[in-house]
Amino acid sequence: MAQTAPGPDGQQRCNWCIGYDPFIPYHDIEWGFPVADDIRLFEKLCLESFQSGLSWRTILDKRDNFRAAFAGFDFNKMALFTQADVDRLVQDKGIIRHRGKINAVINNAARAQAIVSEFGSLAAFIWRYDPPEGEVDPPQSLTTSPASHALSKELKKRGWKFVGPTTMFAFMQSMGLFNDHARGCSIRPAVDAARKAFERP
Repeated sequence: MAQTAPGPDGQQRCNWCIGYDPFIPYHDIEWGFPVADDIRLFEKLCLESFQSGLSWRTILDKRDNFRAAFAGFDFNKMALFTQADVDRLVQDKGIIRHRGKINAVINNAARAQAIVSEFGSLAAFIWRYDPPEGEVDPPQSLTTSPASHALSKELKKRGWKFVGPTTMFAFMQSMGLFNDHARGCSIRPAVDAARKAFERP
């Protein structure tokens, strides 16, 4: 089965983004491009945790609501959330009202602060798990990898929640730790170029 299909403009793109218009800009501008910004990395860790058992479409549709509810995913602010905040978030119809996941990402905010204290930034820690060339090949053939297992194991050891190896693989895909755009996808070369130019933190 082909991994690409033409988008509205006729350009070949990864199959998964075809058929739902908001996926196109996400695929073209965000997915797979390397990220070194701590807030963006933490946001994606949180959103992938919320996605567990759900579709990315559900999460992407609610992303602005999540940002408003969780202080823009500033983990220094989220680490100060109280039980009153949890109770408020459970009532927020704009997000996924799963008490366990809400508690998990608040817990993870404090764990992120600990990583920054130790490594200087969340990015410096995350990019230690940049997988070796060829570990994830061919594109879109895996849902976990040795690197995603290693990152998951280390985060769990540090007290993080909802960070299983499949969740971490999706996080690593989207944050550009490897290029999983299909061969033949019109965006793959741009991601390759961005990864070559990227300075690892």
